[in-house]
Amino acid sequence: MNANNTGLPGGVAISHLSVYDWPAVDGVCGGTPHMHLACSEAYVVMGGRGAVQTLTASGYEVTPLQAGAVAWFTPGTIHRLVSEGDLRITVLMQNSGLPEAGDAVLTLPPEYLTDPETYARATVIPADAPEEEQERVARARRDLALEGYRALREAEGPEALAAFHRAAAALVRPSIAEWRERWRQGAEAAAAATGVQLDWLERGEFPHLADAVVRSQRPAAFGRFGMCGRLDVYGN
Repeated sequence: MNANNTGLPGGVAISHLSVYDWPAVDGVCGGTPHMHLACSEAYVVMGGRGAVQTLTASGYEVTPLQAGAVAWFTPGTIHRLVSEGDLRITVLMQNSGLPEAGDAVLTLPPEYLTDPETYARATVIPADAPEEEQERVARARRDLALEGYRALREAEGPEALAAFHRAAAALVRPSIAEWRERWRQGAEAAAAATGVQLDWLERGEFPHLADAVVRSQRPAAFGRFGMCGRLDVYGN
């Protein structure tokens, strides 16, 4: 049996991000506020400076970002990346495959969160459109998400945030079976492989050591319009 998991360590996903320098209505340059529902995320800052604004049930925070900093947060954290000058980040995502399958909901106003079709019309960037059109859609959805984000920040009491959580969970519910399969083939399989290896080592066995491999990969796509900026992404 080969118990080596040949994906990235721990079943994570990796991408390189150049945060948008598009100014928003509040004068701040940056990306689209959103929340992940099942995946933690980490930022490894490679250059430039900026911050990540976060909103949770515990309140609003701003975490400064500069080269060498690492910041991470758990599911349920609404986050908005802002750039104060050429902010470049290597992003690590838990559960490779889930983020790409829709484990994020933008903070759109409530009327756009009523059903998956309405949400998709407001958020999907057409892959076959010219770059100028893709940028227009990315900026429009960013600005729309900022409307909902500002309302959540300004709301008094926990009701507005709880309502957003409820709407986001309902939006992704049809995808859970697919997410579960991706998780089983990725992060769960990686953890299970470690368990098998520990069992073998405990018995004084080590067959997996003879199956060691070395792999490398270049990004599969460059400059893709993401939620927070232009992305260089790797294949799953």
